[in-house]
Amino acid sequence: MTARMRTITEAIKAIREADPQTAFTETALRNMIRRGEIPSVKAGCKNLVNLDVLFEYLNNPTSQSVKIVSTSTGIRPIKEKIFH
Repeated sequence: MTARMRTITEAIKAIREADPQTAFTETALRNMIRRGEIPSVKAGCKNLVNLDVLFEYLNNPTSQSVKIVSTSTGIRPIKEKIFH
């Protein structure tokens, strides 16, 4: 399965398509990424978020199934071997 990675602006656009009356904003998403609540990948000067993970988190913010694997603060230590 391929990850549906989107910029913050594209992610908010997808949320608005699903719910035109949403109050969720780009600023709110940026703050959630900065706090580490939503995983993101830095690509140049942009943060990319996995759209499926974002929707899962928004549907159930207390779920333990959303695992933070990267932060917007740069290089992170790897605690487990991901690649074989």
